[in-house]
Amino acid sequence: MSDRPMPPISQLKGRPLGRILIKMGRITRTQVQEALEVQSKKHGPIGQILVEMGYVTEAEVQLALAAQVGMEPVTVSKIDVPAEIIALVPAQVAQTYKIIPIDFDPTSKLLTIALDNPANFQATDDLKTLMGFNIKACISTSEDISAALARYYPEEKVESITQLIDELTSDEDLSKFEGRGESIDLEELKEMADSNPVKKLLNLVLLQAIKDKASDIHFEPFENEYRMRYRIDGVLYDMTPPPKHIAMAVASRIKVMANLNIAERRLPQDGRIELTVGGNPVDLRVSVLPTMFGESVVMRVLDRGNVMLDLTRIGLRDDELAIVNQLIRKPNGILINTGPTGSGKTTTLYAALNELNEIDTKILTAEDPVEYDIDGLCQCQVNAEIGLTFARLLRSFLRQDPDVILVGEIRDLETAQIAVQASLTGHLVFTTLHTNDAPSSIARLVDLGVEPFLLTATLEAVIAQRLVRRICQNCKEEFHPTEEMLMELGLTPDDVQGKSFAYGKGCDYCQNTGYKGRMGLFETMVMNEDLRELVMQNASTNVLRNMAIKNGMRLLRESGLLAIYEGATTIEEVVKETVIDML
Repeated sequence: MSDRPMPPISQLKGRPLGRILIKMGRITRTQVQEALEVQSKKHGPIGQILVEMGYVTEAEVQLALAAQVGMEPVTVSKIDVPAEIIALVPAQVAQTYKIIPIDFDPTSKLLTIALDNPANFQATDDLKTLMGFNIKACISTSEDISAALARYYPEEKVESITQLIDELTSDEDLSKFEGRGESIDLEELKEMADSNPVKKLLNLVLLQAIKDKASDIHFEPFENEYRMRYRIDGVLYDMTPPPKHIAMAVASRIKVMANLNIAERRLPQDGRIELTVGGNPVDLRVSVLPTMFGESVVMRVLDRGNVMLDLTRIGLRDDELAIVNQLIRKPNGILINTGPTGSGKTTTLYAALNELNEIDTKILTAEDPVEYDIDGLCQCQVNAEIGLTFARLLRSFLRQDPDVILVGEIRDLETAQIAVQASLTGHLVFTTLHTNDAPSSIARLVDLGVEPFLLTATLEAVIAQRLVRRICQNCKEEFHPTEEMLMELGLTPDDVQGKSFAYGKGCDYCQNTGYKGRMGLFETMVMNEDLRELVMQNASTNVLRNMAIKNGMRLLRESGLLAIYEGATTIEEVVKETVIDML
């Protein structure tokens, strides 16, 4: 039965899966009928049920699913793909997406690829974005694709950034732009953006950045050089610098990928690129800024597969977690998360919203910009150019019957007043401020013009936070700190009797930094009658801080010390991110 030749795809496309498998000669009508009866009782995909019943193999179901969406079957092992077609797709891209290029039509820019999963539509979309080609996909088996990857893209063929930069330096087509400055017309810009070495370099840089869990990628033109840098765990690292004359080519290619105007080189531009790498959706926020020596491009990497939108995983201690869980379930009030830019405030608030994201809770967010798209949340982006401010959005929110509201940031009195009004009318409001610690938030809001009596009526808690780098578990070692080190923490050798300290020696796993990943340090000030009384009396920040400590608030520095003693972070990180409070 299985020896029957494959019918034309036109006869199979769009048909039910059981019908396709019958036409392919893999099963009988009776077997399909049996499977449908099983499906009516236990549910689930018909293909999976047929596999479980032993009537077809996984590979046959994949072939039928591919035929259903119009993909032709291909046996890559029987094709000898020319080297120039293999060269069109960099090894990193082929290995990441598990695809093999098998044909290319330069006229229509149509690249035909073989893949092993008909559901891998993301590979075709991402290749369009990364390579700028039109894509036609064919289906093959996993074994066939794996063998072809080993044959055409062996490990030794995986190019490094350094090799690609050498290739760029010697590329004749790009060399002609050296020293041309701004005198390049639109057609030449398009030609530069379409250059294969430039595409390959960018693809490698992007895939490497995502693999290394970088949060930002910087492309910076200076008078005599062009720099590329990654930010990993909050610290910038230099990469091998590419030749200066490709700066415009790289900027143009990124603009094409982000659907920006490549002819506009005088004004800042913002865009986004959406990819799926290793099964994870990744958003790249692109910011282009004209500088004296060309366009500086920064790409913010928002890897949704990497972000920890879970309150139990952001670094909260058990007692802090219990307090936060209580706070976010209050029926109304304002919860403020405070700290400098890049201290993880957004992640903490998203984790809290994620916890509340149930079918019976309506959650609205006003953000600038929307960092992560989360199912179940109605997320709105502020747009100052058309007058869509936080305050304007908030006013509209109150007519949308929400339970929980997130205001990205309180920047002015109007936004603060509407947040207070929302809280007084029975809503729970999450928001952020930029202050150094939790008690300072009160003074900041009063400075904005919020009346103290309104603050006492609405504010439930302020959580201050910082991010510190975690010690790499792979190369972690214990050590005894010197007196100088302890002095930086405001401690004496007697204070740390019996306490252990650790650091990361540096290894390949952490790129010899000694750190891998980050964790939060928190300072939670829960409002109570004592603190509310002090706010009404316009008490100073120091007085508020003393009362909060008396009521059990743990300072950021104390949270840092606990993390040091647990071997989670180092003295240097805590000293850098927290200060000793002179009480």
